[in-house]
Amino acid sequence: MNESIRTSMNQIRSQDKALQNQAFTDLLQASDQPVDWAYEVWDELLEGLTHKDNHVRAISAQVLCNLARSDPKNRILRDFEKLLAVTKDERFVTARHCMQSLWKVGVAGKKQQQVYMDGLEHRFIECVTDKNRTLIRYDILQSFRNVFDVVQDEKIREKALELIPMEEDPKYRKKYSSLWRK
Repeated sequence: MNESIRTSMNQIRSQDKALQNQAFTDLLQASDQPVDWAYEVWDELLEGLTHKDNHVRAISAQVLCNLARSDPKNRILRDFEKLLAVTKDERFVTARHCMQSLWKVGVAGKKQQQVYMDGLEHRFIECVTDKNRTLIRYDILQSFRNVFDVVQDEKIREKALELIPMEEDPKYRKKYSSLWRK
């Protein structure tokens, strides 16, 4: 790992929001392609998922999702539940940032795709009592759409179309269905 990655990893825990945001941007950009330093920061990012600062939790989740493509040991398979837990974060914005990045796990490989789909299907069903249920469900279906657009696996479309009727409100069923008309 080069020095700039180490500096960025240190700065995601900074109290200076400008430094923290720059570190986040740098880490996302650096991990946008497969990297050889994923395991050097993996455990640190896992710890960040439960950090007291919600920004650290959000950054850690998003960078970890990006690193799923740099995971030949398939550690994401055992750690996916920890990412899924962040989708229930007390700060909804943090939960949503994580949710909107999970699709990157779904395109990292077939095993990752299965763990991702199982986890999000469960989350779709269980969020029925959540305050922001409709946004959570929309984000899940958008995530499925993102994965489908990359891997073109009909099983993803089928799963999404199977979940949509679980929504009781016709207005939201229509909104969710619009994601799959494209």
